[in-house]
Amino acid sequence: MLDYETLKLIWWLLIGVMLLGFAVMDGHDMGVGVLLPFVGKNDMERRIIINTVGPHWDGNQVWFITAGGAIFAAWPLAYAAAFSGFYWAMLAVLWALFFRPVGFDYRSKVNNPTWRSAWDWGLFIGGAVPPLIFGVAFGNLLQGVPFHFEDNLMPVYTGSFWGLLNPFALLAGGVSLAMLTFHGANYLMIRTEGEIQERARKAALIFGSVMLLAFALAGVWVSLGIKGYVITSVVDPGALPNPLDKTVAIEAGAWLGNFARQPLLWAVPGAAFVGGLAALLFAWTRKPVLAFIGSAVAELGIIGTAGVALFPFIMPSSSDPRSSLTVWDSAASQMGLSVMFWAALIFTPIVIAYTSWAYKMMAGKITAAYIEANDRSAY
Repeated sequence: MLDYETLKLIWWLLIGVMLLGFAVMDGHDMGVGVLLPFVGKNDMERRIIINTVGPHWDGNQVWFITAGGAIFAAWPLAYAAAFSGFYWAMLAVLWALFFRPVGFDYRSKVNNPTWRSAWDWGLFIGGAVPPLIFGVAFGNLLQGVPFHFEDNLMPVYTGSFWGLLNPFALLAGGVSLAMLTFHGANYLMIRTEGEIQERARKAALIFGSVMLLAFALAGVWVSLGIKGYVITSVVDPGALPNPLDKTVAIEAGAWLGNFARQPLLWAVPGAAFVGGLAALLFAWTRKPVLAFIGSAVAELGIIGTAGVALFPFIMPSSSDPRSSLTVWDSAASQMGLSVMFWAALIFTPIVIAYTSWAYKMMAGKITAAYIEANDRSAY
């Protein structure tokens, strides 16, 4: 059995991989949903757009479900505190996600313009709201969440839903929404042609530029205007979890501490800018596959930057800094982490291999001729 400290670190990395997998795989599905009412100008064009993601969107969403389950199992204290504090935000995500399966399955059941238009906007909501709220959540994590633990480790949230919608959090939400929409536009360029492809290309140039500008602004804001958290007491990473058994200080520039200690980590935000700029260049020169790879690298860089800045914190507390949850004091038991690790070691490669196979099977352009030839099976 691996030692407790190593398992805690491994599960921080694994949950990060799952979130990154969700952003790259289901992120472009959501981005396509955001673009659906705008890139598709008539019913046939919108059917083409939907059919680029319809056969595999639900498989990609497994990344999101698995990440949620992993947080519940690996970080039970963080799960309890987050879902109590972000309760209404998480419900908004859930309600928005309801539109996706119903929209994909029922949009084409009735040949009525009003019916289909309503589901098109439902798919837009299902694609736009989750990344916006996820970005807002990360923005609040960087500022600290108003919660604390009582002596019996019962989490108490002292904020409100509207308090989550502060200026920096909304900027972070904008970064997230633009990031996934950019990725979805690049994917549409691969799977479509003609006017749809050209509109998707224009959308990619717009949202890619917004993503990079907003990410740069967020970086400046964090470095100059937001205080970070730092552990000031000795912590035993291999000890049993107790989030109250430490002292935490709030200091200016603390979120840049890991980058200062390990300068090589600057490559992570660097990847966001390099990938984003490369994706914009490839979109401009009409090389959609390379643009898609570039936007995926940008996603890894943006999400990775937040993870590196926060480490070892998972959920900082603005109400009681010592209640802040870290990788070391919010984990499940050593046995639980160990069993889950071996399960992940077996099944994660299978999921990745299946995903790769599924995308190879569905390669190719979606056109009006495809829709007409597959009318019963097309979305």
